[in-house]
Amino acid sequence: MNIFGTSVPFYKMQGCGNDFVVIDNREAKIDASVMDMWAEKLCARAFGVYADGIFFLDTSDDPALDYRWHFYNSDGSRAEMCGNASRCAGKLAHAIGLAPAEHTFGTDAGPITAKVLLDGPDAGRVKVQLTPPVGLETNIKINIDGEPLTIHFADTGVPHVVVFVDDIDTLDVVALGAKIRYHDHFAPAGTNVNFAQVKDENTMLLRTYERGVEAETYACGTGAAAVQLVANTLNLTEGRADLTTTGGEVLTIFLEDGNVFLQGAAELTFKGEVYLEPLGLI
Repeated sequence: MNIFGTSVPFYKMQGCGNDFVVIDNREAKIDASVMDMWAEKLCARAFGVYADGIFFLDTSDDPALDYRWHFYNSDGSRAEMCGNASRCAGKLAHAIGLAPAEHTFGTDAGPITAKVLLDGPDAGRVKVQLTPPVGLETNIKINIDGEPLTIHFADTGVPHVVVFVDDIDTLDVVALGAKIRYHDHFAPAGTNVNFAQVKDENTMLLRTYERGVEAETYACGTGAAAVQLVANTLNLTEGRADLTTTGGEVLTIFLEDGNVFLQGAAELTFKGEVYLEPLGLI
């Protein structure tokens, strides 16, 4: 008899420092009705595995999809999409035989095409085609603590505000990010907030306050896509740009014929078993 009780295998992955717990739900068969609780418990510091989010890889009834995922932030909220997690999903799905190197999977934001790069200088990195962006709006005027602020907006699978700054290193991302994230202009759902510093037409620095995590994260793929989309619209960058994230990794965004592609690292850091009874899970 196992004195620790029932266990479920899991993987831990990170994409540019954005880390995720992954469950192969073909075997675990976790019901969608309790996935939010699993997210809260497993992503918690000290008592869980600890991560920015969790996703469950599952079979799909749609013949156009190789599989689908269920993605949750660490607070238990379900998210339509996550760029860094999508690269992790693509790489792990290929590694465990769920999908070929180039494949399509389903998200709440729509189908995502992923390509695991197997050869050349970018071998090991993953390139994903994100869902078509919507709601692009530049030069929005809002007030923060009585002071005017110019922001921009794009939904690249999830909603993102973009703010361009002159010195990103001295910025209080958490304080200002939270004020914008909860601003009445974006109520009731709120928004993610990205702060970017343009270095040249192909290079930017990026820091992100993520909704659902409610803190600055090391990287955000859909946020990088929103920043590049806005910057290119404002003629600040060309069609390809490298964005250096808080974690020091580089995300590359390609704008090609109206499509948005995200390329970057995706790494399996460890795998193990989580025991359910100590976490109050079934």
